[in-house]
Amino acid sequence: MRFCRFDVGFGPRHGRVADEYVIDLANHDDQYPLEAVRLLAPVQPRKYLAIGLNYADHIAESGMDTPGYPVFFNKQVTCVVGPDDDVHMPRVSGLLDYEGELAVVIATRCRHVPVAHAHEVIAGYTIANDVSVRDWQVRSPTMTMGKSFDTHGPLGPWVVTPDELGDPHDLKMELRVDGEVRQESHSSRMSVTIPQILSNFSALGYSAGDVLSTGTVAGVAGFKSEEERRLLYLKPGDVIEAEIERIGVLRNPVVSWQEGHGTPPLPRVRPWGD
Repeated sequence: MRFCRFDVGFGPRHGRVADEYVIDLANHDDQYPLEAVRLLAPVQPRKYLAIGLNYADHIAESGMDTPGYPVFFNKQVTCVVGPDDDVHMPRVSGLLDYEGELAVVIATRCRHVPVAHAHEVIAGYTIANDVSVRDWQVRSPTMTMGKSFDTHGPLGPWVVTPDELGDPHDLKMELRVDGEVRQESHSSRMSVTIPQILSNFSALGYSAGDVLSTGTVAGVAGFKSEEERRLLYLKPGDVIEAEIERIGVLRNPVVSWQEGHGTPPLPRVRPWGD
């Protein structure tokens, strides 16, 4: 099954997507054409955890060595937005990058989950775009600053349950900007598997709806040549589409931060080292 959060003008609701309709889970008599609803981020996580350098092709393009231990970081949950929501081009940087990823949604409160039992606490899978501000990312060893700007955590379009998705390590992955393919790979190329990621993170403890993003594939702008980076970094007017087989497409337009839904102007912040 595919589960979503949606709005038809009366505030957020939870629904099930079937045959191009959204069925309201609070009232199964309420059905809406999918095209008539606004899809929201399918979950509102209390924790949004992620892993870096988890695909061999991405490690190769970075020029780095394969990590001896998984590179974990977090995105602040305030960055989460849904399908078709705007991604803001920040005022303080022009180095805005895309990262299409497969994300896992946790089903229940749990802690210290063994690898062999990881599948028991997975509610389903969705698409994540780990939007990254590259210069701010490298200024912090935790990477959190460059990974957590408001609107830089698109999730969606819905959560697909494990029984419908099948093997999460057998999915084609693609990210396009204005229709141009920028990333193309396969989830079988993960170095650290989903059960291993989930088990490692579980020392922190999970709540239902928490998100684990499993790493991006080759093709990001940040590891291209200087000339290519100037062309490939995101800019206002771009439309990003992250697609994963058997899940769907997560689409988000890029706008300047001034266009961001009444965001008030703030004094310019000068990062350390400027």
